[in-house]
Amino acid sequence: MLDWASQFSILLFLDSNSYQSPHGKYECLLAAGEVGEVSESLEQLQQAHDAQSDWYFGHLCYDYKNQLEPRLHSRHAGKQGFPELYFFRPRYVCYISSNYTTLTIEALDADPASVYNELLQAHRKQQPLPSITFQQRTARNEYLTVIDKLRRHIADGDCYEINYCTEGYSNGVTLSPPDAFARLNELSPAPFAAYYRLQDACLMCSSPERYLQKSGGTLIAQPIKGTAKRGENEAADEQAKQALHSSIKERAENVMIVDLTRNDLARVCETGSVSVEELFGIYTFPKVHQMISTVSGKMRAGVPFTDAIRYSFPMGSMTGAPKMKVMELTDTYEQARRELFSGTVGYISPTGDFDFNVVIRSLFYNAATQYLSYQTGGAITYDSDALQEWEEMRLKAWALERIFS
Repeated sequence: MLDWASQFSILLFLDSNSYQSPHGKYECLLAAGEVGEVSESLEQLQQAHDAQSDWYFGHLCYDYKNQLEPRLHSRHAGKQGFPELYFFRPRYVCYISSNYTTLTIEALDADPASVYNELLQAHRKQQPLPSITFQQRTARNEYLTVIDKLRRHIADGDCYEINYCTEGYSNGVTLSPPDAFARLNELSPAPFAAYYRLQDACLMCSSPERYLQKSGGTLIAQPIKGTAKRGENEAADEQAKQALHSSIKERAENVMIVDLTRNDLARVCETGSVSVEELFGIYTFPKVHQMISTVSGKMRAGVPFTDAIRYSFPMGSMTGAPKMKVMELTDTYEQARRELFSGTVGYISPTGDFDFNVVIRSLFYNAATQYLSYQTGGAITYDSDALQEWEEMRLKAWALERIFS
């Protein structure tokens, strides 16, 4: 499917990598080509969907927060090439059901059977990945100093928890983005993986985190807070899981974001309907264990589906609490504009259901400027140890750098 879609300048491929979830609807989902676009606001997106009742695929950059909250801004220039908001109405949609029994092809101006035959015959010659050394936007000593400054903000009562991120980057890179995504997806398969091309701007994403799903009248959010490295053997791996589950620091990080998520959903949900379905769940991925909680709520009748996004974006797991203050602090201390990192990509169905990920564990490439980058980070609380935070940040960057070494 992805080989066939690589001919298009606009496409989004979403891959669950066979992770089983009670909330999953597709094993993989592809949108290619565009017959209409939205690039201004969530209001425009709602109007377009109301008019067409069709599929829409696309993204929100983290910096769209500046439109939602006029007092916010982003002081650094963008380099990735993604607009703050973009959704496209696709020419083709293909998806495989979560139980692997059905391939569905929808096409606006072609015979689905002919598209199916093209899919079977599509084979794009793979290109070897270049050897790349990434530079760090923030040096280790500077990173440690910033963590201490953020802890002082927490001690002074400015905030409770803050997500702080740094950038790795390389200039002058010649790269085949589909091959980079294939390698990343092989090395670090994740349930919310995505390959996204918007002209010259490309995203290669191995995200383990769901931002927000709407299924019927139910909203589901699954914030991640808490990371532990996999053990070298089965006994050590189990010990790492237990240590993560019982960590007071990691539980504190997680529960603060769960509480923030509950408050966000309550703004569009029926009173009393917001609940925590799972708290401190431990989930295993190729290189790390993650602490994930699940929050759900019943949307109020008559509320536009885009309001669920408006009142919960950016996701609390990538900001901290309280949201407004920590977003101001991250813009003060971070050395790169986040852009699509810690934003979201996903789809909206013809019925108004949607599913969006959190754009983390991702590579960003601009073919016009040959700029390749990633960002990683973590939640800082008063109990954070600066050196341990540095090591966790580097652990998250491992797979992103590894595919080029």
